[in-house]
Amino acid sequence: MSTINSEVRIGFIGAGRMATALAKGLIDAKFCEQENVIAFDISDDVRQRFAAETGAVTAKSNNEVVSKSQAIILAVKPQHMPDVLEDIKDHVSSNHLVISIAAGVTLDHLERCLGSGLRLIRVMPNTPCLVGESASGFALGNSATEDDGRFVQGLLSTVGMAFQVDEHLLDAVTGLSGSGPAFVYEVIEALSDGGVHAGLPRNIAAQLAAQTVLGAAQMVLTTEEHPAALKDAVASPGGTTIAGLHELEKGGLRATLMNAVIAASRRSQELGQSS
Repeated sequence: MSTINSEVRIGFIGAGRMATALAKGLIDAKFCEQENVIAFDISDDVRQRFAAETGAVTAKSNNEVVSKSQAIILAVKPQHMPDVLEDIKDHVSSNHLVISIAAGVTLDHLERCLGSGLRLIRVMPNTPCLVGESASGFALGNSATEDDGRFVQGLLSTVGMAFQVDEHLLDAVTGLSGSGPAFVYEVIEALSDGGVHAGLPRNIAAQLAAQTVLGAAQMVLTTEEHPAALKDAVASPGGTTIAGLHELEKGGLRATLMNAVIAASRRSQELGQSS
């Protein structure tokens, strides 16, 4: 599996919303063929939904996924990970690339449970993966190769953007892009409430707020300008925007958002230490 190609076989253990979104992304992007994607979930309903939404096949057990896959994506909740690892530990080998998207489950923990020498990669995706706009970070285990890293980079890029980082930085990724969508939803809700207060109907205010955040984010990504420069371009002297920015400064918006990311990152670190 040294190169990304349509013949690669990818298996999902856990077939929930995140797994379904990833599977749809890689199939739609022709990263691999539909018939080369397989998944198992303990829930019959979840398995059926995965098959219906992706067109991929489902398995009867975790180890059927292992036996039919080259890359195995562990997409179960952290509390279910011990049972999954115990179930598959005698069936995975160095021929497999094992990719975990379970929050807080460290590479060291995976290696202790599955055995040394396995090719392991830990991924921190975020929920916008569900609409093809994920911002992910990933870290390679000791035995994972550069080709494995390129493989995961390509896979995650089918549902957004991804960056390789050292594992200790995944806590920061969790605090920023993992928890960040919730912070942005708060911002969208607040902007919408402001619009309603100013007289707009709720449905229009909500749509305008969401589209404004989407458009502003796209401006940052497309122009590659510093956000401060883009902000200054909107804020004309003595105008409406600078008046609003003054209120944000008085309210400590920037410091509050920075503290939110730091707090979420710290909590991620604490959860990782307990795994």
